Amino acid sequence: MSDTPKKPRAKKKAASGAQAAPDTGSYGKLNDQTLKAGVLAAALPHAAFDGFTQKVLEEAGKEAGLEKTEIKRLFPEGPLSLLEFYSHHADDEMEVRLKALDLSRLKIRARIAAAVTARLQVLKPNKEAARRAAALLSLPMHAALAAKLMYRTVDAMWRAAGDTSTDFNFYTKRGILAGVYGSTLMRWFNDTSEGETATTEFLAARIENVMQFETLKAQMKTGFDRFAQVFAQGRKT
Repeated sequence: MSDTPKKPRAKKKAASGAQAAPDTGSYGKLNDQTLKAGVLAAALPHAAFDGFTQKVLEEAGKEAGLEKTEIKRLFPEGPLSLLEFYSHHADDEMEVRLKALDLSRLKIRARIAAAVTARLQVLKPNKEAARRAAALLSLPMHAALAAKLMYRTVDAMWRAAGDTSTDFNFYTKRGILAGVYGSTLMRWFNDTSEGETATTEFLAARIENVMQFETLKAQMKTGFDRFAQVFAQGRKT
C-alpha cells in the first residue's frame, strides 16, 4: 500500500502563520497585503502537492474569494509573484519571532543560529510547499529572483542579529550567511531525525566553519599588517 499522502479535497485550512482567507466578496474592504496573505494561506496546502503553478494560484484565489482580474493585479507575475510574497511573509514572521528573543545577550554565532532556526520554524508547518518553492527557484531561469529573495532573507537575519556594518563586511557577511542558510535549508528538507536534530547539528557545524575562517582571516590580516610595517620601515633605512 502506497505511503504517498492523498491530496485533501476538503476546503483547506489557513496555513500556520498566514492570515485566513477572506470571505467571498469581501476583498473590496481589505488592503492588498491582507488579500495576498489570504491567497497564500489557501495556496500552500495545494502547493505541497502541485507546486507553485498558475492553476494553484487561480484555485487559491477562488478559495480566497477573489476574481481572476484581482488575482492578476495582486500577482502580476503569476506563481512567481505568489512565491515572492511567500518568501517575504516568511521573512516577516521570522523577524517577529526574533524580536521576541533577547538576542543581545547571545554571542554572534548563537544569534545567527537563532535566526536560521526561526525561519525554518516559520516554514515547518508547510515544509513540502517550501520544498516545492525552493525547487522552482533552483531553476536557471529564476536565478535572479532566487538571489534577490536570498539577499532579503539573510539581510533580515543580520539586522535582527544587530549587524550595523556599512563597509565591505556588510556584503561579505551576507554572502557567507547565504551559503550557511542555503545549505542548512537543503539539509532540513531531507531531515527525518527526531526533533530535526540532524539539521541543528549541521547548522552548528556550518557556523563553526565560518567562525574558524573568520579567525584565520583576522590572523592573516594581522600578519600582513605587521609585514607591511616592517617593509615600510626597511625602505626608510
